[in-house]
Amino acid sequence: MRTVLVTGGAGYVGSHTCKTLAEAGYNPVTYDNLSRGHRDAVRWGPLVVGDIADRDKLRATFDKYEPEAIVHFAAYTYVGESVGDPSLYYRNNVTGSLALIESAVEAGIRRIVFSSTAATYGTPQYMPLTEEHNTLPINPYGRSKLVVEQMLTDADQAYGLRSVALRYFNAAGADPEGEIGEDHDPETHAIPLAIQAVLGQRPPFQIFGTDYQTRDGTAIRDYVHVMDLASAHVKALEYLARGGASTQINLGTGTGTSVKELIDAVSAVAGKPVPHSAGPRREGDPSVLVAGNQKARELLGWEPRFQDLSEIVGTAWRWHTVGLEQRRRAVAAA
Repeated sequence: MRTVLVTGGAGYVGSHTCKTLAEAGYNPVTYDNLSRGHRDAVRWGPLVVGDIADRDKLRATFDKYEPEAIVHFAAYTYVGESVGDPSLYYRNNVTGSLALIESAVEAGIRRIVFSSTAATYGTPQYMPLTEEHNTLPINPYGRSKLVVEQMLTDADQAYGLRSVALRYFNAAGADPEGEIGEDHDPETHAIPLAIQAVLGQRPPFQIFGTDYQTRDGTAIRDYVHVMDLASAHVKALEYLARGGASTQINLGTGTGTSVKELIDAVSAVAGKPVPHSAGPRREGDPSVLVAGNQKARELLGWEPRFQDLSEIVGTAWRWHTVGLEQRRRAVAAA
């Protein structure tokens, strides 16, 4: 069985990718310090509790499991937190990734798939966003991810470590089988925030800006299902295994959804309205962010399966109303 090291495999996208890797015949070894991930989300392979900055632990893990490649998720991902504490993000996301890259090269690993972000683009100059767009991130989170992309490009030229950086748009939804899903603290993603508002678990959902030049005045985003993100990582591994060159690839559906449309979709799935209120725009929020995904289709043969918003919301609703409570009860009983 082919072994792959998955850093951050106890997190949201990482755990869904481990499940998809296992289904594709891989042995996913999760490497996670569990500072923000969930131990119980590691179900499809071994767990090594360790930090990506710990070179000795990385070396021992490579020696024990002999992975043929790495899928690198381990990172902090909150934009607001990165603005308030940029050093945390550069230390963890950049310095930690450097330790991982150097350890991988030392171990003879020559393929890595990197979890990047559309935040590397910064303020969009045109839509849909393609990979040729300038990369001028406007917050430390986006800058930290872009620096890692640049380090990977240099590592390929110097050491032959080929990579695919996958730039996500808005990750959404949950495992349709209900085994894993989204569980952040704090939660910042729109769909779980709207669902939790319906369930009375938090205050009304906040709309930031109703005066954008869009079809209904609210901001438009590209919501891509987490299982589609997971499948793209497997396809990126296969692309590199075939000898594919290092590159950066967008992951999005290519379809935009407004905040009001999102609220309507959650209301329809829940069977009752989403409590919400409207406020001013947030600084730095563009009116539209939609992915151009032709490169993913052509290079990876990737096609998002979940293109209907109600289906994406439905998987999230089932997780938040059934699966998440089951997880919490199981953790409490353990």
